[in-house]
Amino acid sequence: MITKFIKRILRRDPMVKHTQANNSGAPKRIPKKAHRIDPHLLSKNAVKVTHTLQQAGYEAFIVGGAVRDLALGIEPKDFDVATNATPDQVQRLFRKARLIGRRFQIVHVTFFGKGHPEIIEVSTFRALLDNAGDHVAESGRILRDNVWGSQDEDAARRDFTINAMYYDPSSETVLDYHGGMADMQKKTLRMIGDPAKRYREDPIRMLRAIRFAAKTGFTLDALTRAPIAKLSNLLQDVPSARLFDEILKLLMSGYSWAAIQGLRDAGLHHGLLPLLDHILDSGEDSKGANDFVKLALANTDQRIQSGKSVSAGFLFATLLWPDLLKNWKANIAKGMSNLPALNDAMDDTIAAQSSGMTIQRRFESDMREIWSMQPRFEKRVGRYPYRLIESPRFRAGYDFLLLRCATGEQNPALGEWWTLFIATDPAGQDGLMASAKNASGNNANPVKRRRRRKPKEATPVENAPD
Repeated sequence: MITKFIKRILRRDPMVKHTQANNSGAPKRIPKKAHRIDPHLLSKNAVKVTHTLQQAGYEAFIVGGAVRDLALGIEPKDFDVATNATPDQVQRLFRKARLIGRRFQIVHVTFFGKGHPEIIEVSTFRALLDNAGDHVAESGRILRDNVWGSQDEDAARRDFTINAMYYDPSSETVLDYHGGMADMQKKTLRMIGDPAKRYREDPIRMLRAIRFAAKTGFTLDALTRAPIAKLSNLLQDVPSARLFDEILKLLMSGYSWAAIQGLRDAGLHHGLLPLLDHILDSGEDSKGANDFVKLALANTDQRIQSGKSVSAGFLFATLLWPDLLKNWKANIAKGMSNLPALNDAMDDTIAAQSSGMTIQRRFESDMREIWSMQPRFEKRVGRYPYRLIESPRFRAGYDFLLLRCATGEQNPALGEWWTLFIATDPAGQDGLMASAKNASGNNANPVKRRRRRKPKEATPVENAPD
């Protein structure tokens, strides 16, 4: 009876399970002089979280991509912490903490400072799920992951060796279970365990492999790459919201064009990104569209690498523009007038993309507004320029226009005119509009100067095309 009771406790209590299994896989302990992680690159809040957990009697480490970036001498953008404390136990230790997730429950600990709030993601060591029953689908994909285990199990559950290292800020020691530090020195991206099985557990790992390879410049291990093309159809079973988040990470990695090329080389772009299919699979016929997308992604990468913000709506507007432009021209060729042709082209383009990855509505709204501005930039007389410049999305629409000008799709003189219009005073703006009127062959009478509104008196922007 007592023996059965003890076994039942061991099955239920993740802390007991951790203690029991902790000796099954000894990690390599890498001291400071070997890993050379600069403590100044650490987030003070991430260190505070580990110290708080350790002082409460738990194990706690900075883990995953943050350790990888630190070892490469790169300041991480996000910090994750892994611990043997359960989510409920973590939440009780921090005032600004909330539980999130269903498939795998984690805790977001939020810190408010002078800048933007920082969120430290805290996860509990995960158990191996070989015999997890209803936790795993027939295909092998993990459905639920709220089974806690030991640190060595957690390390075995992580995807790539370079992401399975644990850093303890208090001792400045890295625990390396799967040779991640050696793989970093060889610039190799290697999957832990059987790659095909790991991709079936979570198909998103295929996209992560491409993203990490593009970001780090590492080479995918041959065994890690081999199953990807055959298993690409598994991505169709991934929830749309999760797929969108991963694609967004890929496009905003700072190495988006390299990542997209990686998707093509691995055979992952078909269906997943219909907006890129015709660009990546065709040659000279799509040269202009290809140039536009490459320039847009290059600008995005440059901004991200410089630490500047990037609008996801703007990014998807640029990626879908070649397809929209084709549909717009086709509608005009059918006899539709300009603006109705554009509106129908927007609907058709977004509907075609939704067959793969569904773009979230909040970004779809931004895309539509950026697109609808493009014909309005050609109206440079009367009240049109003033009304357009007051739009909340004007800067995004203007930047989009400059991309079109840079690739020769729009007359560069139009972009130069708007650049001058933004920078000049009211008298200069009147002169620019008069010159635009003359250039269009219209009556060259001076344009009546429009009274300048104070910012606080600005009228609401009209979103519909004029």
